[in-house]
Amino acid sequence: MSLDGAYDDDNIFARILRGELPCVKIHEDASTLAFMDAFPQTRGHALVVHKTSRARNLLDAEPEALEALILAVQRIAQAMRAAFDPDGIVVTQFNGAPAGQSVFHLHFHILPRWAGVGIGPHAAGARADPAELSTLAAQIAREIP
Repeated sequence: MSLDGAYDDDNIFARILRGELPCVKIHEDASTLAFMDAFPQTRGHALVVHKTSRARNLLDAEPEALEALILAVQRIAQAMRAAFDPDGIVVTQFNGAPAGQSVFHLHFHILPRWAGVGIGPHAAGARADPAELSTLAAQIAREIP
């Protein structure tokens, strides 16, 4: 898929939002859901999605959805900083398959980074241990105001 196309109601994030697939939730509000990436690039890698927008990427997103998403991203990144004390935090968002997008539901990645520690491949790493993801999610959630 490229930048254009129809929204797929059966994409993995839509299925998570409908409760058809599990996720390790960090935080949820009226508009957004933050959860742990099941195939993390770094320890603590989180995702933030809008719950009702059918935007496939940033280019076709509604302004209200973007506002809710970026505020949620900031809130999760701040909580991640407090929980893990990383040296840096990467926020990424891919648009189109050639740019690295693998799920065509608008989402942001938040990755804590530590000096000297590498980063795993995007959408190609090993599945994380669900118990560890739950522990990390709880650590982040405790720091959300």
